[in-house]
Amino acid sequence: MLVHICCSVDSHYFLQRIQEEYPEEKLVGFFYDPNIHPYNEYRLRYLDVEYSCKKLGIELLEGPYNLEQWLKKVKGLENEPEKGDRCTVCFDDRLETSVKKAIELGHDKFTTTLLISPKKSQDKLEKIGAQLTEKYACEFIFKDYRSGSGTQTQGEVVKEHSLYRQNYCGCLFGLTQQREQQKKLMDEMFSPISNQILPESIESRLELYKKRDDLEEQNIPYKIIKQRFLNYRLLSGTMKIDKKIAPSYFLCYSVLNRKKMNGRIEYEKDEIAYLNRDEVKVLSLKIFNEIGNSSYKTVKDLIFNPPTFESELNIRNKITNNPYGLSAIVIIDEVIDGKYEIDLNAVTYEDVKEVII
Repeated sequence: MLVHICCSVDSHYFLQRIQEEYPEEKLVGFFYDPNIHPYNEYRLRYLDVEYSCKKLGIELLEGPYNLEQWLKKVKGLENEPEKGDRCTVCFDDRLETSVKKAIELGHDKFTTTLLISPKKSQDKLEKIGAQLTEKYACEFIFKDYRSGSGTQTQGEVVKEHSLYRQNYCGCLFGLTQQREQQKKLMDEMFSPISNQILPESIESRLELYKKRDDLEEQNIPYKIIKQRFLNYRLLSGTMKIDKKIAPSYFLCYSVLNRKKMNGRIEYEKDEIAYLNRDEVKVLSLKIFNEIGNSSYKTVKDLIFNPPTFESELNIRNKITNNPYGLSAIVIIDEVIDGKYEIDLNAVTYEDVKEVII
């Protein structure tokens, strides 16, 4: 039997039940989910499914990540609600590709772990499965493992095996609606040109779950816990000196009250310039290198090859004796006297992240 897999949260318990009910069947997992976006989220979910299938002793195959084709199929349905027509088109695509893969491998049965997800319509999945059974003569196995205490047991299994519990279905359009309703920043879509790994970004989660896999391999005890913290995203930032753009780097947690300020150097101490408005601090790249023990030659080099986020926090702490201070700290090639104009669009917000202990 080929089992289409959407994510480990839905698949692990589902696969356990299928193994129990069909002990004679050779199960093959098929991860085909071009709807998942961005790509690093897709990689993270595949990594977690791989981890889950390995624990269960189930072979896993990866389907193509044909996002562009998927986007064309759901064009015009972007504003459909969860469980609406966009989801139906998505189910059609994923299940038809899965049944074709089942036939290619010589299987006479197929199913999907989407059936256990509380956010998916079992009725729609059952109807699509029946249509595909008739079309391809490959039996769709409908199982309702979420009724009764199934959903609760599923959650317990996820926690027991430290599986990645994603906070959106995977679809860009579903995520957009979800974050708008929550009035939350859609930071899953942030990926800096510098490739710096930001707190509670998809990239940071990917690193965390790779570490989980390493600890499992080495049989080292661990636990994944959650921590509440102040998160930060820089949306844009520019500096002008005497109306000329100056290459500038804004240290993490830099914010302005009104996103804009004009000012001049009020005084300098230890080669750090303090502007006369909004507690802004400006320092040369030379001083930044000394404080951070780095060797950047230009600010542009710093912009495209920044230190880690944690290193920036340490640098901020050395400058202000407060790693989570919110004063804007700007690095430029050379500090000169003149009129400073800063446009800074950045946000801080309460967030929760997972850490391994």
